[in-house]
Amino acid sequence: MPQRLRGIFALLLVTMVWGTTFPAMKDLSAHFSPVWIVFVRFACAALLLAPFLRRAQASDFKAGAVLGATLFVCYMFQVEGLALTSANRNAFITGLNVLVVPLLGLAMGKVPERRIVIAIVLAIAGLFALCWDGGGNWGLGDTLALGGALCFGTYIKLLEIGSRRASNLLALTAIQIAAVALCALAWLLIWEIPHRAIDWSQFTRNGLGDAANFLYLAVVATAAIIALQTWGQRHSSANEAAVIYAFEPACGAIAAYFWLGETMAWRGVLGALLLIAGMIVSQWTPRESSAGALAAS
Repeated sequence: MPQRLRGIFALLLVTMVWGTTFPAMKDLSAHFSPVWIVFVRFACAALLLAPFLRRAQASDFKAGAVLGATLFVCYMFQVEGLALTSANRNAFITGLNVLVVPLLGLAMGKVPERRIVIAIVLAIAGLFALCWDGGGNWGLGDTLALGGALCFGTYIKLLEIGSRRASNLLALTAIQIAAVALCALAWLLIWEIPHRAIDWSQFTRNGLGDAANFLYLAVVATAAIIALQTWGQRHSSANEAAVIYAFEPACGAIAAYFWLGETMAWRGVLGALLLIAGMIVSQWTPRESSAGALAAS
């Protein structure tokens, strides 16, 4: 099997697992603040991947630190938003990250292609329908999820560059995961612990009760999946990765249904389909252009 096809299959698996993280983190947000969830998840994953740090070069540490800091901001937005909105709604809004790059070009005065205009119209219509789902208006949780989408889009672009330049992919993965954990620890020590009273006995009981969620997020959805994502993006094009990632919200909604029992009314389903359509259209390029992009990568 060609490496490019293996990379696509790897990203498909990444996307399916990502979908399950929304209900898992929604469960945890009932007992833990976002920064605690991020810290425990990434600290455990960093310990698992620590042996690979000895293979890293100076350039890997620099790239990994930037990726890790960006990813920390992504997850803070996402988990804060999850505490204030449903898991499936958060998943669909977060999925807008594939529109970030063309929107950044639009903000800098670059005339958008027709496909981008169509994608933006579909995305706006999808958000409008999604916010009608169950009569719910746009809220703070949705705004935080949208902030997370902007950050995730930036992270995906940075990872595309970093994965191609890395001397060792597992070392790069270990560094960025450790960087997320260190950012979360700094936040805890500077802000969370000094300014928020914590019942440590209750905290421990909640931690033991939610150990399965934490272990799943740390071992499967972080250590294994970020490593697989880094490898997959090295062997596929940015457009292919973005189209595959567009299906993460659907995976998240399916997982939320079976894990949390969350459902959407017909307007929510319509909004979700419009969002996915917009994400795919935004990455759709003519066959000739796609071939040229792959040849250049």
